[in-house]
Amino acid sequence: MKYYLIAGEASGDMHGSNLMKEIKKNDPKAEFRFWGGDLMKTEGGTLVRHYKDHDFMGIVEVLKHLRTIFKNIKFCKQDLSENKPDAIIFVDFPGFNLKIVQHAKELGIKTFFYISPTVWAWKEGRVKLIKKYVDHLFCIFPFEKKFYKDRHNHDVDFVGHPLLDSIVNNLKPITQDTFIAENNLPNKNIIAILPGSRTSEIRENLKTMQEIIPEFPDYHFVVAGMSHFDEAFYRQFITNKNISILFNKTYPILQVAKAAVVVCGTASLETALIRCPEVIVFKTNPITFSIGKLLVKLNYLGLPNIIMDKEVVPEYLQEQMNSKNIAKSLHKMLSDESYKQLIADNYEELSQTLGKGGASKQTAALISQYLTA
Repeated sequence: MKYYLIAGEASGDMHGSNLMKEIKKNDPKAEFRFWGGDLMKTEGGTLVRHYKDHDFMGIVEVLKHLRTIFKNIKFCKQDLSENKPDAIIFVDFPGFNLKIVQHAKELGIKTFFYISPTVWAWKEGRVKLIKKYVDHLFCIFPFEKKFYKDRHNHDVDFVGHPLLDSIVNNLKPITQDTFIAENNLPNKNIIAILPGSRTSEIRENLKTMQEIIPEFPDYHFVVAGMSHFDEAFYRQFITNKNISILFNKTYPILQVAKAAVVVCGTASLETALIRCPEVIVFKTNPITFSIGKLLVKLNYLGLPNIIMDKEVVPEYLQEQMNSKNIAKSLHKMLSDESYKQLIADNYEELSQTLGKGGASKQTAALISQYLTA
């Protein structure tokens, strides 16, 4: 069968690639056409658009790039009309994907949405659109199935969180000494810096994140760099020399790090599941944040805290996101054994809540089942 996938960011590229891998096991003749990134590209098929060309986050960023966004929506609809796949799989990225789903449905294409939009947090009205145009929705949080059923009388599939599989498949045993030697790093304990995957996130957050470095002279800081940027891009936000930038090594960095400072997003959940103590941070355009506070119905912004509805790890947003607060929390989690144990216990509870894995495999099996029913 012919499959069309749309992923719009680094995490979607990862989840999309894992799903494609599982789809091929069920359908060896599968043909893929997709919007995604390098990971999806390794699974074969035709890359239509790379996510780095249309990954805009925040109200102000979106407004600045409206012309590009509308051009991409128009092009996507045209591309679908010309290629007419058997199935379209929307991988997260709801702001864009929900603009395409009606057109796909009108073309007679089977529509699947992998990773529910966060309608339980904001824009709950989008559920009407989902019920009308999405044939099957696959959720990754256990509370989402209950949300859809109880509040909207709509059946969806809970498949578990795909990060569980990604971590199991990609974690390789490594010691701190080996990691330091392989990457020519100073012989010090490591603190990881994960400044996000988007230009706007890195621009708004990395400068403040690296300001804590003088507070920790006995540690070496390592930025987990994204491959669609180069080192010069990161260096423009860095003034301290006690910091290295390593690309495509996020998991091993987190495995050996004693703690991490992480921008809100998928990376905060990855860090928790790898069991690295973390401080979650987030700063964006003040206008975007102010509007978001009015619209979003959440007590927290970091995924581990959202899922557990409690402070699993500290998070600092906007004006609270400063070097003083970050350093204070880091010092505590590096030196206070009882606090480290509390975080470890919270991480274990979080892992148990998310299930046993197999999200990509289960989703691919359900897609096959629904397409052949």
